[in-house]
Amino acid sequence: MFSKNMFDNNPNNGERKPRPRFHRESEPVSARPRFNRSDDSRPHFNSSDEHRPRINRNEDARPRFNHDTDRRPFTGERKERPNRPFANRPKRNNGLYSNRKQQTYRELHEDPTKPVRLNKFLANAGICSRREADDFIQAGVITVNGVTVDNLGVKVLPTDDIRFHDQPVRRERKVYILLNKPKNTVTTTDDPQERHTVIDIVRNACPERIYPVGRLDRNTTGVLLLTNDGDLAAKLTHPKFHKKKIYAVTLDRELDEVDEAVIRNGVILDDERIVPDALEFPKEDRKHIGLEIHSGQNRVVRRIFEKVGYKVVNLDRVSFAGLTKKNVGRGKWRFLTPKEVAFLQMGQF
Repeated sequence: MFSKNMFDNNPNNGERKPRPRFHRESEPVSARPRFNRSDDSRPHFNSSDEHRPRINRNEDARPRFNHDTDRRPFTGERKERPNRPFANRPKRNNGLYSNRKQQTYRELHEDPTKPVRLNKFLANAGICSRREADDFIQAGVITVNGVTVDNLGVKVLPTDDIRFHDQPVRRERKVYILLNKPKNTVTTTDDPQERHTVIDIVRNACPERIYPVGRLDRNTTGVLLLTNDGDLAAKLTHPKFHKKKIYAVTLDRELDEVDEAVIRNGVILDDERIVPDALEFPKEDRKHIGLEIHSGQNRVVRRIFEKVGYKVVNLDRVSFAGLTKKNVGRGKWRFLTPKEVAFLQMGQF
């Protein structure tokens, strides 16, 4: 064991001799030069004589940018960029979309051996509606494989030579447009009273003949689908497919609880009981109502509340068959995405 008198023989009386510290002054000068910023040089690795210049400004060095001597001469003519004012540029929703910006959709497989009615074929080709096609058929202006057809109910094949006024009929591509309908706009393709229609808003969207799917009242706003796909339009307008429609309703006064119970149990309209799928109050007052319904009757929402003594002040359709007006301003429109079209065609409303 260590004792207290272990350092008695130590000339320093038991105290440890101070250890000499390292002094840089006594250190020999290294042969490796340090970096000198004065000559813009950096010492080369493990070399005492040669230095690698950090920035070589000699004449033999290749400059990074030398526009005076080494620039490649320009032999062509410079084209000045035209100064187009922003006001003259075509607007997105009011101008004709280019083919690059239009949505393209994958055509479903069609059986060439499956016959279809002639009026349906003409409607799918964008010539006219089915009702108008019947008039053209009876007028004798339609020929199939060189033979004039004037009987209704005739079926044709997609591979047949069908002509309208001696002009070949070609199937046109499908177009699907979602419109956020504004007020004072009629949902029709042609209005005898020359009022503002939804077709006037999307007239320059595409060269194909499109028409609205279903109807909205003149003062009803919200989601409206326009297309030239007759099969899809038939699915979306037939009540047996149970497509959901959600409306934001504003009444002239608050809805009473008794009247609410009457609406939830169902209201008789045209000998049919209309029962809403859902009825909610998104705000604190009971004047603003969210109504979900799948009935396809004309003016069904307004007639439901008129049945119990209320007047609808504002009516806005916020959703139709899963389509919403998100990021689409009032009076604006957009093309459906291929994913949205696929969901509609598969019936996932």
